Amino acid sequence: MLGSKRVLLGITGGIAAYKTTFLTRLLIKAGAEVRIVMTDSAGQFVSPLTLATLSKNPVLKDFVREEEGETDWNNHVELGLWADLMLVAPATANTLSKMASGTCDNLLLACYMSAKCPVFFAPAMDLDMYRHPATKTAIETLEGFGNILIPAASGELASGLEGEGRMAEPEDILAAITTWFARQQPWTGKNVLITAGPTYEPIDPVRFIGNHSSGRMGFELAEAAAALGARVVLVTGPTHLQPRDPGITCIRVGTAQQMLEEASAHFDQADIVIGAAAVSDYRPRVAAPEKIKKGEDTRSLELVRNPDIIQTLAARKSGQFVVGFALETENELEHAQSKLKRKGLDAIVLNSLKDPGAGFGGDTNKITFIDKNSQIKPFALKSKAEAARDILHEIQIRIGN
Repeated sequence: MLGSKRVLLGITGGIAAYKTTFLTRLLIKAGAEVRIVMTDSAGQFVSPLTLATLSKNPVLKDFVREEEGETDWNNHVELGLWADLMLVAPATANTLSKMASGTCDNLLLACYMSAKCPVFFAPAMDLDMYRHPATKTAIETLEGFGNILIPAASGELASGLEGEGRMAEPEDILAAITTWFARQQPWTGKNVLITAGPTYEPIDPVRFIGNHSSGRMGFELAEAAAALGARVVLVTGPTHLQPRDPGITCIRVGTAQQMLEEASAHFDQADIVIGAAAVSDYRPRVAAPEKIKKGEDTRSLELVRNPDIIQTLAARKSGQFVVGFALETENELEHAQSKLKRKGLDAIVLNSLKDPGAGFGGDTNKITFIDKNSQIKPFALKSKAEAARDILHEIQIRIGN
């Protein structure tokens, strides 16, 4: 659920700051990109070097950083715009009071005041401080601002007392964040099946019939669907790509027949099916068991048709929204609309090799989305990640919530 999410972690000066090393690690493992801003006093409890190493980003404390004759300004406005989520943990009584009153005397508070994203806060302090009316008022004020409280837990405190005031455990903080994100996503609870990449049809143990597909468009569709909250199964042909979101189930195959078998096994559970793979139309009737040796100047190879994966799946529809792809070089719109109808699809995504920047291998694509009601929506040349989001947006319009 946190795949590719950008988390700004604010650390203040309390003993619970030591837990942020574990918290940072959990956020990274969940797929988030983490940047950390901390107060001066927080550095007395946890090492900025440790946090920088775990997060793979510099830890920020000051508005201005001077190093080796260079001056860098840490832009709190930019950080506030960058983040998909800000988390203040631990949030001490002092910081809670400042957040509630609008006091802005350090970089962390400036980031908080500039944040355009949801802000979570996890209080940590001694029992009597947590119970104090001023603390309760600060927490109520922050919740009134729309900030999200991760309540302190009960247990042994640094003072030796027992009671409320312990910062929530890193696992509980992560669970609170992921649960919140899950409730915000329009495709939470939906199952999405995507095919990607080429297929390789063996001629012999060394050679194969294939194409230039990198699989990137299918992988970007999988990432975009996961970011919307969907459970994603990605069936991919041979490619070096790896899904960034750890929640994506990636199944690797070689041939068209293997891709069909895996896609068929997951089709009935799917709500949305997107056939982005560039499947070989034909395969050798017989694959030689040993490498074919060089001989005559010409050689014949008998080919048979592969199954049309997306058409086979669409014929089994029982409520699924099924989308195909059409890569064309001539009469593009006519051929795409013919495929849409012939294969029984709900929509088809057209791209043309005549459009510069579209097609195989690159990081960009130029698409046209066509649905079964003959609604046609062309898009400008965009990155494949942006094109993926456009495709899912068009699907969302047609399936509703």
